[in-house]
Amino acid sequence: MTMEQRRKTLDRIARLRDAEDRSGDAGVGEVREELEADLGGTVSRNLAADFIGVSHTALNRWIDSGDVAVVLTPTGRREVPIPTVCDLRRFVLREKGSGRRHHALAPAMAESRRHAERLRLDPSLLAELDSAPVDRHRLADLRGLASHQAVAPRLDRVTIGRARIKVDRWEKEGRIDPRHAADWRDVLDLPLKEIRAAISADADRGHDLRQNSPLAGLLSEPERRRILEMVKPGAQT
Repeated sequence: MTMEQRRKTLDRIARLRDAEDRSGDAGVGEVREELEADLGGTVSRNLAADFIGVSHTALNRWIDSGDVAVVLTPTGRREVPIPTVCDLRRFVLREKGSGRRHHALAPAMAESRRHAERLRLDPSLLAELDSAPVDRHRLADLRGLASHQAVAPRLDRVTIGRARIKVDRWEKEGRIDPRHAADWRDVLDLPLKEIRAAISADADRGHDLRQNSPLAGLLSEPERRRILEMVKPGAQT
């Protein structure tokens, strides 16, 4: 796929995400998910900067400061996740529409950092970290638990619909055990309040679900880093 073709596909994805946000239409989401898979889930930093509408230097600066997530591809390239690109483009277009012509990403980055600084962990989670040695497997589980507890209040019909579509695609591609895919479908079919409780529970089922979570990308990069800082032995908020 040429660079121009990738950009056109990315533009279609962005428009489909906007339509999906407005309607919650699962059919729209399925088309959008297929197109994202065609692009590999990420795009190059150069294409991301061009599509967002900022300079390559500015985007790389935000990446280096830890404000914008990048993913290491199988070929060793650092690329930007497509949902991140679409969210930043939407913000920049809104800022420029309101008259801001320069440094349009700065308010988004500042807002993201403020959200991260306001994150608070479950006191019982902190107590476990401070009271006894925690092995690396339990530490990883506690970080997943903290991440899902942070995500839970943000869930709505659109994010849940996207999670269902992602689980279906993962199972089709062999990226998730069919049993875990079935467990996720069972959870995502629950009422919203019960979904939030299920993904936030420090129990065996929650642990198994969090091993392959379609909700993992809902945190910003500053929030993800904040959780890594807070969830470590002896850490204090």
